[in-house]
Amino acid sequence: MLFDMDGTLVDSEKLWDVALYELAAEYGGRLSEEARLAMVGSSMADSMAILHADLAQPWRDPAVSAAWIDDRIVELFRTGLPWRPGASALLRAVRAAGLPTALVTSSGRRLVEIALDTLGRDSFDVVVCGDEVEATKPHPEPYLTAARLLGVPIDRCVAIEDSPTGVASALAAGAAVLAVPAEVPVQAVDGVHLRESLDGVDLAVLAALLRPPTAPPAG
Repeated sequence: MLFDMDGTLVDSEKLWDVALYELAAEYGGRLSEEARLAMVGSSMADSMAILHADLAQPWRDPAVSAAWIDDRIVELFRTGLPWRPGASALLRAVRAAGLPTALVTSSGRRLVEIALDTLGRDSFDVVVCGDEVEATKPHPEPYLTAARLLGVPIDRCVAIEDSPTGVASALAAGAAVLAVPAEVPVQAVDGVHLRESLDGVDLAVLAALLRPPTAPPAG
């Protein structure tokens, strides 16, 4: 099992809203809704580029902006992270069944360590953070890395995502994808199974998403 974090397991996108709108105001501007939605599921570097372009301030240093956001998000994460509907129950069921489980997120390790206080440090066998891979979502590397570290073929993995960026990453990697949109719509395409929430999703639902393993040739 491969779980995204922000917007999938925890309702943290609203905290990102706070930080991003505050930074835009700090820069004397106002972040547009279109630009904010374009950031969902993206890396910090891509998000800062979108913010600067939206404010017509492309000259700003993305590293400085990223550091400001990182510090503010740390403060906000420490106030507590609410679970997304059905997420906690599903994660407990997956762990109780002994399924190899990874957290695959675009967030950096510093934030993830705080989030794990809510998610549970024993909830995952592997944690893949956005600042620990060469290429972030929508590139397939994060999900391929997680499957490799779990020792599970990617085509025997189910990835649970909430954003088009994350879905694209998981699909490109070759995982079965369960999409539970939170902030932005996800298109129904081949290989993507849509649900309104994780309420009612159980092990049987997840198993049904996987194709039967290919039988070895006879003889």
